[in-house]
Amino acid sequence: MNGAQSLIRTLYDAGVDTCFMNPGTSEMHFVAALDSVPEMTSVLCLFEGVATGCADGYARMSGKPAATLLHTGPGLGNGISNLHNGRKAHSPIVNIVGDHATYHLKYDAPLTCDIEGLARPVSGWVRTSAHARSVAEDGAAAVAAARTPPGQVATLILPADTAWGEAEGPAPPRSAPPMAAAPEERVAAIAELLRRGEETVILVGDQVMRSAGVSGLACRIAAGANARVVGNRAAARVSRGAGRPVLARLPYPVDQAITLLAGARHVVLAGAKDPVGFFAYPDSPSRLAPPDAEIHLLAAEDEDVAAALDALSEELGAPAAPPADAPLERPPLPTGALTQEKVWTALCALMPENAIVADESVTSGRQAYPLTQTAPPHDWLHVTGGSIGQGLPAATGAAVACPDRQVFGMEGDGSGMYTLQALWTQARESLNVVNVIFANHSYRILQGELLNVGGEAEPGPHAQAMMRLDSPELDWRSLSEGMGVPAVRAENAEAFTDALRRAIEEPGPFLIEAVV
Repeated sequence: MNGAQSLIRTLYDAGVDTCFMNPGTSEMHFVAALDSVPEMTSVLCLFEGVATGCADGYARMSGKPAATLLHTGPGLGNGISNLHNGRKAHSPIVNIVGDHATYHLKYDAPLTCDIEGLARPVSGWVRTSAHARSVAEDGAAAVAAARTPPGQVATLILPADTAWGEAEGPAPPRSAPPMAAAPEERVAAIAELLRRGEETVILVGDQVMRSAGVSGLACRIAAGANARVVGNRAAARVSRGAGRPVLARLPYPVDQAITLLAGARHVVLAGAKDPVGFFAYPDSPSRLAPPDAEIHLLAAEDEDVAAALDALSEELGAPAAPPADAPLERPPLPTGALTQEKVWTALCALMPENAIVADESVTSGRQAYPLTQTAPPHDWLHVTGGSIGQGLPAATGAAVACPDRQVFGMEGDGSGMYTLQALWTQARESLNVVNVIFANHSYRILQGELLNVGGEAEPGPHAQAMMRLDSPELDWRSLSEGMGVPAVRAENAEAFTDALRRAIEEPGPFLIEAVV
């Protein structure tokens, strides 16, 4: 058994049964070793950023790590963007990066670079295997590190000679540390605060928003006090739809977020961070809470937020029933000219139960939440780190994790171009993903951001050209079909709803270019 074989067997024995990869020469022994562990599902991606984004989407929906396999430092560099999103999502990912043989590094061959230096900013754990006999133990340690609460990227660098060298066998799985409990005195202090009845916002993060039961618990606590529950703007996974609590979501625009939090004397953090703007803008505050509001911590992101809320509920004697959940209300199918709002209305009308929505619609999705709140129960995946190119890969990884669920990839045309190679993987794996491209032929968000940072209300022709995608105009139908995914172009609401119904009914991937 060589090092690569021992690593793959160790990963599988530790519960990591899927690997998204874009390998090169240094990883050929890992690729060859896949046949020695046929239980490992290997998924080929045509770009490293697709592989890392798939691993993120997979982890969010499965709750367990996926592995990636990337080719040396440049391959890792191509994948860093979506590892950044995965880090912000607290997704458990075992990120394996091949490298030159240890004895070859001193020659400074073309692909030689500081892989550990590249990996550290997006990884909670980094290690380079020293020899083949240590690879299995390193792999077991990487899985345990990835599972460390609340989840993180663990990068294992695998020099080629440690992959081809003789190893002793797989290593037994290691246990990840348990999630820490919030201190009792902290819970008691928050209970005392809420008893005072001063206006309070309970800002909740991923652990709350991914579970209808836990978000309902937060709403029960708020109902028994002068408090409101507000969800993090870019949660990794949100449990939404009929029969589930309706949570306000912190808006992206600073003025809207400030308005939502206005009047709060206190902000209680339940698995969330102090709310701040996405960017700094001239004459706008970085912090979104009222300047005189006090910030209080109930439970940090790496603590057991559900247990802290349960203890707080007991302390306060919170109401047994939460406020009314969202009803199931299918809107009429839209007609006429196609707009962003009509796309979301059609999705609400036709979405099957238990669907998954991977949303990178950017400006086209500003009204998505209110327009889809009464759809059947579903999960919603956000771009957690703000790094563009997450939507299509996350949808792809989610579909690998949940082959029995319908996945929707709601994507802006500009951001979709970063990782459109995900469509090829969808076709190769016959994944049930409906990709909806909002084709407004521009970087629409930048047009607004130019004003936000103090730019000209009427930018000149050179500035305008940097925000337009119409010269030449992208042809998403051709791009999709060229990667094996059938596609249609919809220019009115009737055509869009017909295409959406067809895409849901037919197995395999499909793409709709929605001209808005």
